[in-house]
Amino acid sequence: MNDWPLWEIFIRSQHGLAHKHVGSLHAPDAEMAVKNARDVYTRRNEGVSIWVVKSCDIAASSPGEKEPLFEPANSKVYRHPGFYEVPEEVKNM
Repeated sequence: MNDWPLWEIFIRSQHGLAHKHVGSLHAPDAEMAVKNARDVYTRRNEGVSIWVVKSCDIAASSPGEKEPLFEPANSKVYRHPGFYEVPEEVKNM
């Protein structure tokens, strides 16, 4: 088991629109990771979908890189949600 990869587990709840990270586990492959995630993280039948991602395949920025990474976006007001009006017929946004 020590050589099994670490998997990050994301669950979409019955009332949710997005998957949320719920934890990690070791498994030999993706199929077993999904089955183990079901047993460990959805014991009360609260999930409708499970994503598993090998931890080694996740690339992330560092909080220390926040300023240089996000600064260019501050000058682009069209990217801010308040720039647009959302039509009434648009739901779940």
